[in-house]
Amino acid sequence: MGNDLAIQNESLKIEMTTDSQNKSDIAGLRQRPISVEELTKRNVETVLRLEEAAKEQRTRADRVAEVIAGFCGSMTFVWVHVAWFGGWIIFNLLPGIKHIDPFPYTFLTLVVSLEAIFLSTFILISQNHDTRVSEKRNHLDLQINLLSEQENTQMLRMLQQIATKVGADVAQDSHAKVMEQPTNPEKLVEQIEQTETETNNTTKPGATG
Repeated sequence: MGNDLAIQNESLKIEMTTDSQNKSDIAGLRQRPISVEELTKRNVETVLRLEEAAKEQRTRADRVAEVIAGFCGSMTFVWVHVAWFGGWIIFNLLPGIKHIDPFPYTFLTLVVSLEAIFLSTFILISQNHDTRVSEKRNHLDLQINLLSEQENTQMLRMLQQIATKVGADVAQDSHAKVMEQPTNPEKLVEQIEQTETETNNTTKPGATG
């Protein structure tokens, strides 16, 4: 009797484990992309989430500066100033009324100068924020590229092992041997800097003379 109960309990555990595995497999299948469109849609959603996270990290000053900079870069800003300057000049040219800012419009020049100072400050704040976001994106791109390079190197090594296992002769392929070596980012930076220095020295006037 005890053995029967133990067997029943063990069978029940196996069935529960199998059901949980099936559910996890079904969930995994649901998460797997079934088409290129679905895969690209997920990538777009991931990028949007990153963008939203970056926007949430903005300070109040960054948000105000972004709104002002966006308004300054619109045609509405242009037309507002056209109407403002035109109306101000016409009002101070009309005869028979008291002119508050006659030619050469000293007060208008002062206001425009102050406006230019503040607008340039807000634009610089917005640009600084965009620069920080761009640096984060560049760092993310670099990390992904390095990870991709490491994955490709590992896949080349695995293919080399598979080719050796099946008896394929790839020993004569020198390119495959070179591509199996991991890329050293520091060495690449040194090569780029050295090439740029040599190019600049070559293109200088009198360098080849």
